[in-house]
Amino acid sequence: MKAFLRYLLMSVWALVAATEASAQVTVEAKIDSISILVGQQAHLEVGVTAPQNAHITWPKLRASQYLVPGVEVVDVADGGSEQVDGNLVRTTKRITLTSFDEKLYPIPGMKVRVNGKVYVANQLALKVVTIDVDTLHPNQFFPPKGVQDNPFMWSEWSPLFWLSIIMLLGCALACYLYIRLRENKPIVAKIRIVKRVLPHQRALSAMQKIKAENLEHSEDQKTYYTQLTEALRQYIKERFGFNAMEMTSAEIIDRLQQCGDKKMIDELRELFLTADLVKFAKYSTLINENDLNLVNAINFIDQTKQENVPTEERIVPKLSEADKRSRQTRRTIKWIISVVIAAVAVLLAYIVYSAIQLVM
Repeated sequence: MKAFLRYLLMSVWALVAATEASAQVTVEAKIDSISILVGQQAHLEVGVTAPQNAHITWPKLRASQYLVPGVEVVDVADGGSEQVDGNLVRTTKRITLTSFDEKLYPIPGMKVRVNGKVYVANQLALKVVTIDVDTLHPNQFFPPKGVQDNPFMWSEWSPLFWLSIIMLLGCALACYLYIRLRENKPIVAKIRIVKRVLPHQRALSAMQKIKAENLEHSEDQKTYYTQLTEALRQYIKERFGFNAMEMTSAEIIDRLQQCGDKKMIDELRELFLTADLVKFAKYSTLINENDLNLVNAINFIDQTKQENVPTEERIVPKLSEADKRSRQTRRTIKWIISVVIAAVAVLLAYIVYSAIQLVM
């Protein structure tokens, strides 16, 4: 008997708790407009008030689905949730509807499942109407109006006008700088390649000229030895680096003894001695003696000449300070012209694009 009473009390308590929980859950539907024109949209909002941890299962609706025949679902979105009282939370769904047929449509109550139990919202209605058209008097219909030009507004065109002024000023600046650049002639520093005649080549050419003129066999021995010794002195000056043109024969021999062998110096000493006698003492030589001195001079040149010496000299001109400033000025003007032209091109493209947008 006691067990039966306990079971009866527990059943009553569970029934009361379930009734209280069920009383806390409410489902409410409302629509923002009960009457719309064909093709317009109305928004249906379904709200569920339930305990905070309740599990809510909404009807499965998607876009392009018909809620009822003639009423189409355009979009389904969450409306959010908010705290109501105590541990109750109100959660909403926002359903966008439309229709293209004139009629009064009943909207049945939305079925929502809360913690496994189905709750039904209140029913609604949606009326779809069209615009009345007078088909009895067709002459009262007017055709569509033509495209009208927008009124000219200075506020829309003024930025383009001032940008055009700036662009023209940029063009004038570029032209002025170009004239300056054209008047400021470029400084062309040309590198010259000069052919160098080596000292032994010049001396041997002089010897060949003496031999070609047959001076060694002429009676004018003074001219012969003068040309021969001058060619040798010039060669010694260029080859050994001391001014043999202003030195006596003895001084030349003394300087050459520091870098030449004895036999070569003895032959050269004999040549200079003979030349001094002929030029200053009116000494007369034999024909074979002149030939021997010419051969000794050529042998001296051959034995002392420098091989593998470059025969070309690269001469790089040095620019003055004025030339350097002129070059820097030209570079600066070219850079400014490039920047101005680029800015003018960008402005022109922007002005044309903006003008087309305003005209269209």
